[in-house]
Amino acid sequence: MTENKTRPNNNSVIAFLNSVEGEEKSKDSHALLQMFKSITLEPAVMWGESIVGFGSYHYKYDSGREGDMCITGFSPRKSNFSIYIMSGFSNYQDLLEQLGPHKTGKACLYVKRLSDIDMDVLSEIIRSSYLHYKNKHSQ
Repeated sequence: MTENKTRPNNNSVIAFLNSVEGEEKSKDSHALLQMFKSITLEPAVMWGESIVGFGSYHYKYDSGREGDMCITGFSPRKSNFSIYIMSGFSNYQDLLEQLGPHKTGKACLYVKRLSDIDMDVLSEIIRSSYLHYKNKHSQ
Protein backbone atom coordinates (compact mmCIF):
# COMPACT_ATOMS: atom_id res chain seq x y z
CA MET A 1 0.00 0.00 0.00
CA THR A 2 1.33 3.45 -0.87
CA GLU A 3 2.28 5.90 1.84
CA ASN A 4 0.37 9.14 2.28
CA LYS A 5 2.34 12.01 0.70
CA THR A 6 0.77 14.62 2.96
CA ARG A 7 2.55 14.09 6.24
CA PRO A 8 3.72 16.47 8.94
CA ASN A 9 7.31 17.63 8.67
CA ASN A 10 9.72 20.03 10.36
CA ASN A 11 9.71 22.64 7.59
CA SER A 12 9.27 26.20 8.84
CA VAL A 13 5.72 27.52 8.61
CA ILE A 14 6.97 31.11 8.76
CA ALA A 15 9.53 30.55 6.00
CA PHE A 16 6.82 28.96 3.86
CA LEU A 17 4.38 31.84 4.44
CA ASN A 18 7.13 34.38 3.80
CA SER A 19 7.71 32.74 0.41
CA VAL A 20 4.08 33.23 -0.68
CA GLU A 21 4.00 35.46 -3.76
CA GLY A 22 2.04 38.69 -3.71
CA GLU A 23 1.81 41.18 -0.88
CA GLU A 24 -1.92 40.67 -0.25
CA LYS A 25 -1.71 36.86 -0.37
CA SER A 26 1.28 36.90 2.00
CA LYS A 27 -0.49 39.25 4.42
CA ASP A 28 -3.67 37.11 4.26
CA SER A 29 -1.59 33.96 4.88
CA HIS A 30 -0.14 35.41 8.07
CA ALA A 31 -3.62 36.57 9.16
CA LEU A 32 -4.95 33.02 8.67
CA LEU A 33 -2.02 31.65 10.67
CA GLN A 34 -2.96 33.86 13.62
CA MET A 35 -6.66 33.01 13.29
CA PHE A 36 -6.06 29.26 13.24
CA LYS A 37 -3.63 29.46 16.16
CA SER A 38 -6.13 31.40 18.28
CA ILE A 39 -9.00 29.03 17.42
CA THR A 40 -7.18 25.73 17.84
CA LEU A 41 -4.55 26.63 20.46
CA GLU A 42 -2.35 24.18 18.53
CA PRO A 43 1.05 24.82 16.97
CA ALA A 44 1.16 25.31 13.22
CA VAL A 45 2.84 22.41 11.41
CA MET A 46 3.71 22.01 7.76
CA TRP A 47 1.95 19.04 6.17
CA GLY A 48 3.58 18.17 2.89
CA GLU A 49 5.04 21.10 0.99
CA SER A 50 2.16 23.57 1.15
CA ILE A 51 -0.40 22.88 3.90
CA VAL A 52 -0.25 24.67 7.24
CA GLY A 53 -2.06 22.30 9.59
CA PHE A 54 -3.30 22.33 13.16
CA GLY A 55 -3.93 19.25 15.27
CA SER A 56 -4.05 15.75 13.83
CA TYR A 57 -6.20 12.66 13.73
CA HIS A 58 -5.72 9.09 12.60
CA TYR A 59 -8.03 7.62 9.96
CA LYS A 60 -8.56 4.10 8.69
CA TYR A 61 -10.72 3.30 5.69
CA ASP A 62 -12.59 0.02 5.12
CA SER A 63 -10.08 -0.68 2.35
CA GLY A 64 -7.34 -0.88 4.99
CA ARG A 65 -5.69 2.39 3.95
CA GLU A 66 -4.85 4.47 6.98
CA GLY A 67 -2.86 7.51 7.93
CA ASP A 68 -2.82 10.80 9.76
CA MET A 69 -4.10 14.20 8.69
CA CYS A 70 -4.41 17.63 10.22
CA ILE A 71 -7.75 18.44 11.82
CA THR A 72 -7.84 21.79 10.08
CA GLY A 73 -5.53 24.09 8.20
CA PHE A 74 -5.02 26.08 5.05
CA SER A 75 -2.89 26.36 1.96
CA PRO A 76 -2.23 29.59 0.06
CA ARG A 77 -2.62 28.26 -3.49
CA LYS A 78 -1.89 30.41 -6.51
CA SER A 79 -5.51 31.16 -7.43
CA ASN A 80 -7.12 30.98 -3.97
CA PHE A 81 -6.83 29.80 -0.40
CA SER A 82 -7.76 26.22 0.35
CA ILE A 83 -9.14 26.08 3.88
CA TYR A 84 -9.55 22.56 5.23
CA ILE A 85 -12.90 21.96 6.91
CA MET A 86 -12.66 18.23 7.55
CA SER A 87 -16.23 17.89 8.82
CA GLY A 88 -17.56 18.92 5.40
CA PHE A 89 -20.20 21.58 4.84
CA SER A 90 -23.60 19.98 5.41
CA ASN A 91 -23.98 21.67 8.83
CA TYR A 92 -22.77 25.09 7.68
CA GLN A 93 -25.22 26.15 4.97
CA ASP A 94 -26.48 29.17 6.94
CA LEU A 95 -22.94 30.31 7.66
CA LEU A 96 -21.79 29.75 4.08
CA GLU A 97 -24.61 32.00 2.86
CA GLN A 98 -23.19 34.78 5.06
CA LEU A 99 -19.52 34.15 4.24
CA GLY A 100 -19.13 35.96 0.94
CA PRO A 101 -17.72 34.67 -2.37
CA HIS A 102 -16.43 31.11 -2.03
CA LYS A 103 -16.52 27.62 -3.49
CA THR A 104 -16.52 24.30 -1.68
CA GLY A 105 -15.21 20.82 -2.33
CA LYS A 106 -15.72 17.78 -0.14
CA ALA A 107 -13.63 19.19 2.73
CA CYS A 108 -12.13 22.34 1.21
CA LEU A 109 -13.39 25.87 1.32
CA TYR A 110 -11.91 28.02 -1.45
CA VAL A 111 -11.69 31.80 -1.09
CA LYS A 112 -9.79 34.21 -3.29
CA ARG A 113 -8.91 36.87 -0.69
CA LEU A 114 -9.82 37.52 2.91
CA SER A 115 -11.08 41.04 2.22
CA ASP A 116 -13.97 39.48 0.23
CA ILE A 117 -15.36 37.42 3.09
CA ASP A 118 -16.76 37.83 6.60
CA MET A 119 -13.88 36.80 8.87
CA ASP A 120 -16.18 36.22 11.87
CA VAL A 121 -18.19 33.73 9.83
CA LEU A 122 -15.00 32.02 8.63
CA SER A 123 -13.79 31.83 12.21
CA GLU A 124 -17.03 30.18 13.32
CA ILE A 125 -16.88 27.57 10.54
CA ILE A 126 -13.27 26.71 11.40
CA ARG A 127 -13.98 26.60 15.15
CA SER A 128 -17.05 24.38 14.77
CA SER A 129 -15.34 21.93 12.42
CA TYR A 130 -12.18 21.80 14.54
CA LEU A 131 -14.11 21.10 17.76
CA HIS A 132 -16.24 18.47 16.02
CA TYR A 133 -13.17 16.57 14.80
CA LYS A 134 -11.22 17.07 18.02
CA ASN A 135 -14.10 15.57 20.02
CA LYS A 136 -14.77 12.81 17.49
CA HIS A 137 -11.17 11.60 17.45
CA SER A 138 -10.32 12.02 21.13
CA GLN A 139 -12.45 9.05 22.14
